[in-house]
Amino acid sequence: MYEVFLDTETTGLSFRDGHKIVEIACIETKDLIPTGNVFHKLLNPKRRMPEEAFKVHGFSEEFLKDKETFDKISDQFLNFIKEKKIIIHNASFDLGFLDGELSLIRKDKINRKFVIDSLEVARNKFPGTSNSLDALCRKFNIDLSRRSKHNALLDCELLREVYINLLDVKEPKLNLSNTISEQNIADASDYNKKIVMITEVELKKHKEFLKIELKKNFY
Repeated sequence: MYEVFLDTETTGLSFRDGHKIVEIACIETKDLIPTGNVFHKLLNPKRRMPEEAFKVHGFSEEFLKDKETFDKISDQFLNFIKEKKIIIHNASFDLGFLDGELSLIRKDKINRKFVIDSLEVARNKFPGTSNSLDALCRKFNIDLSRRSKHNALLDCELLREVYINLLDVKEPKLNLSNTISEQNIADASDYNKKIVMITEVELKKHKEFLKIELKKNFY
């Protein structure tokens, strides 16, 4: 089955307060193995960038002013995630923004039946502890050295590693059933055993060897 690991960066904490998405990233996998297909867009929010948000992701109004708006990339985004399992950490946050952006352009909300919230998975596995993405990376010894600021694409990559550990899937499942062709397997019916008969001289030498060895080791 195909999955999509999804993350967004925004201008603030709530779409209802007028905040918008400034970055959206998706990494496609098949059975949790990356396919190489990635969706990644920086977006112009058409509003002021609060200092608090800038400190989190580093995207300024000046940097984003020539980027596309959400409505221009919405169809491409929806086609990318269509009919795929969507894995999001703290899904209510990202879905609140995505649903809000989609409602502005009269498009349907994201179908919740495809969504898995990895935060809920983590809370069930590690109740009573911090289950932020950073905390889980540290728990599973996942390298955070590249994460000086929040970045949606990098966070998707980290989330995939975290999710694999949450599921206790250590290695990709490989189908080896067809990796060995019948031509490379010896047919037992074609295997001819060759019987080698020893000569009288060889038998005599063997008996003499045993006599010497037995006398040397036991007498």
